[in-house]
Amino acid sequence: MESHFRSDRAQGQGGSIHQLHYVQEFRAGSPFPPGLQSEDAEMAIRYPMAVGLHKGHKVTRNVSKPRQCRRRGRLTKHTKFVRDMIREVCGFAPYERRAMELLKVSKDKRALKFIKKRVGTHIRAKRKREELSNVLAAMRKAAAKKD
Repeated sequence: MESHFRSDRAQGQGGSIHQLHYVQEFRAGSPFPPGLQSEDAEMAIRYPMAVGLHKGHKVTRNVSKPRQCRRRGRLTKHTKFVRDMIREVCGFAPYERRAMELLKVSKDKRALKFIKKRVGTHIRAKRKREELSNVLAAMRKAAAKKD
């Protein structure tokens, strides 16, 4: 198949206008592109088509590596180990101990308001309350296992 542009020069009122026509010529006198000539094939090959859903020049997709912003903030094994070590050595902050006391007596809403005043935002306060209630549940589980 041979493809090229043919230029027709037309004279208009404003001067010369070049019009380009896309010309396709198929060899062997067939009205079809070379990939579509066999009658025994059930489905036509999709890539030589110039129209339709999968039209255009076929290229291999350039696979880019994932950006750092997709990974930032994810908890790694090392970070988890360091945080657990610090928690074991230093224990809880005074406001965390007071919040745990409020959670022990089922004052969840009061604990949330107290933590929110200390950490600044509602979402961080909810996360901290959940963390402390998980710690209390683990302590109760360890105490029950010990007995």
